[in-house]
Amino acid sequence: MRAVIPEKRHNSSVNSALRPPRANAWSSLWLLTRRDLKVRYSTSLLGYLWSILDPLLMSLIYWFVFTQVFQRSVGEEPYIVFLLTALLPWVWFNGAISDSTRAFLRDVKLVRSVALPHWIWVGRIVCSKGIEFLLSIPVLVVFAVFSGAEVGWGLLFFPLGVVLHAALTLGLGLIIAPLVVFFRDLERAAKLILRVLFYASPIIYGAADLPEFARPLAWLNPLSGIFALFRAGFFPDQLNWPLVAASAGISVLLLLVGILVFRRTIGGVLKEL
Repeated sequence: MRAVIPEKRHNSSVNSALRPPRANAWSSLWLLTRRDLKVRYSTSLLGYLWSILDPLLMSLIYWFVFTQVFQRSVGEEPYIVFLLTALLPWVWFNGAISDSTRAFLRDVKLVRSVALPHWIWVGRIVCSKGIEFLLSIPVLVVFAVFSGAEVGWGLLFFPLGVVLHAALTLGLGLIIAPLVVFFRDLERAAKLILRVLFYASPIIYGAADLPEFARPLAWLNPLSGIFALFRAGFFPDQLNWPLVAASAGISVLLLLVGILVFRRTIGGVLKEL
């Protein structure tokens, strides 16, 4: 018995050493986020500029189509700023959800061997895409200056939009990431849904531009109120507080559901990997 007791104490001390303190979880999240960004752009000549070119080219295409080809009846002037204020956060959302489908499958060995809270593997994707979003803000500023867009007090709601956007994206990521391990077809389904969601979200148009029969779709889509917060600094008429409140409620609900789903499925995910 004397030989067994020290062995148990030794094992417990080893296990506690392998289990990182909560304070280290955030530093580990930051390290993994930096690793993602470095790996993504280490072999690229343009670096993070690639994350800017995608939404920039899309905005220019939509601007040309809706201002030079067709007679536009949606959105506000300057239309390029109207597009960018929603398209830039959409790129964050789309990229994070797409990458979350392979959050565990991409780094199976690390997930198995490294003693970290498992939500970090989803959180690092949301953070890295969020940093790319923040780095793309200068593009919006440049177009706002050259197009003569007026800046109002609604710009103060921009941080609130970032927080709600991050909560929504993380919540959906925590739902999708573990479920894809069990249902691999969900990865393709997610990409298809994202394509549809792009046109179902007020990006190339505003929520107020929807016809009467389609208005409920804006209230069910949490991106509607979030995009309104991002646009409020340039287009105060786009700010609809009841719509923002609905989006905030849905975002928080999805985050709570995501946490619950993640906690209940992570054990099975680790066995499946």
